[in-house]
Amino acid sequence: MSRIRVLLCALLACSMLGAAGASQALASHNQTVYFEASAQLLNPRTREHALAQMKTLGVRALRLELSWYAVAPGQRSATRPNFDATNPAFYAWAPYDAVIAAAQQLHWSVLLTVTSPVPRWATTNKKAPYITRPDPRDFQEFMTAVGHHYGAQVSMYSIWNEPNHPAFLLPQFNANGAPASPRVYRGLFQAGYAGLQAAGIAHPRVLMGETAPTGYDSLSRSMIRQEGSHALLHDVAPLAFLREMLCLNSHYRSSGSCGPLPAAGYAHHAYTTPAGPYWVPPEPDDVTLGSLSRLSRALDLAARAGAIAAHLPIYLTEFGVQSKPNRYLGVPVGQQAEFDAIAEHIAWQNPRVAAFSQYLLRDDPLGGAPGASALGGFIGFQTGLEYVTGAPKPLYHGWPVPLTVSRRGRGYSLWGLVRLATGPTRATVLVQPRGSRRFRVLRTVSTDSQGYWTLSSSTRGVKWRVRWTSPAGVRYEGPPIGAY
Repeated sequence: MSRIRVLLCALLACSMLGAAGASQALASHNQTVYFEASAQLLNPRTREHALAQMKTLGVRALRLELSWYAVAPGQRSATRPNFDATNPAFYAWAPYDAVIAAAQQLHWSVLLTVTSPVPRWATTNKKAPYITRPDPRDFQEFMTAVGHHYGAQVSMYSIWNEPNHPAFLLPQFNANGAPASPRVYRGLFQAGYAGLQAAGIAHPRVLMGETAPTGYDSLSRSMIRQEGSHALLHDVAPLAFLREMLCLNSHYRSSGSCGPLPAAGYAHHAYTTPAGPYWVPPEPDDVTLGSLSRLSRALDLAARAGAIAAHLPIYLTEFGVQSKPNRYLGVPVGQQAEFDAIAEHIAWQNPRVAAFSQYLLRDDPLGGAPGASALGGFIGFQTGLEYVTGAPKPLYHGWPVPLTVSRRGRGYSLWGLVRLATGPTRATVLVQPRGSRRFRVLRTVSTDSQGYWTLSSSTRGVKWRVRWTSPAGVRYEGPPIGAY
């Protein structure tokens, strides 16, 4: 049985872990929350409706993945066309231009992740899916064009999506089982950064990493023997990827002559499982939301070795909670709203985390099992605020006013956010007492200038929810939330 299936079985059998202690004081940093809805935003037929929805939800920052293949000339040609690759006039930017222009009009910041697939002519093997060892020089020239074209329209850049995952970069492992993708990625990061500088951006703000949460440190001979070439399609564990990318050994000591990488932060996709946001994976080099301290420690050790700047912030640039009908990783839709709020609270409590995110406005169509994408299949994500039909889930109503309720002895600690608040405001907290079918007002709370609030309560309840009315008179009411 593959490790992916063994892990999945273990996760589905795990019981919910108890909630960790919630802070009674507001966190010390302003956490950016990115929203990613590329399928709707890049489609001109759905863009305006999606933007209107996102405005009413309280979105203020976008993450947008820019596919090199999608905009490059001669994408399917094995021979590079004769053109100046640093000149943005040769690229087909139109769908991305429309989204970024709309974001500017709305005063939303944009994180642009430049990623695969790449033009066929920029790969070493010239074979689909066009992700094998992209040429760093070609990528540098492309990033120069990106920098010239978008410049200050983009508040932050990031290089590559999940480079430790075989659906986005190959090879992941060498034939001997040692990781290969980290060094490939290092070359791409350096080339991309240099390309932005060549475009006149003296000190570009660029995130490194964008790593997937789980994988292997190396492949054993028995794995390679049993699985054949498929063994080389496993993910590289994120911390193993980080060490190898930075030329560090397993003890985070320099293992080569590599210089430091000039990253503005480390981006990570801290997806969790049906066991909940507090779940900690047994493999020490995996990093889910419940084990972010592993990443913080790894970054500190890397900084001590001189590989990166000290106190590098963490950007959780892609996250979502899978809901049913996903039969592999989905939780009930009511629990999706609860887990999503808990996850945001975990990130907010961590002073190292500079950004959180919501991946998908609308669910993907259902796909195959986890790991299928490495073999060219489609897995699909059911992390959206809406079903694939466009019908809203409880999370659609909960995302603008997220709420968590944590048990504290005989009482409860509540945390929430009014996402659309532009300054201090007041919200109403409702409780459904034990033995009652109805909600009643528990307390009216005042938020800070960013919309956050906390509350301690001794009232025993079954469910809680939040109600807020905007200055324009629009009422927002979150779904019923249980205590953890």
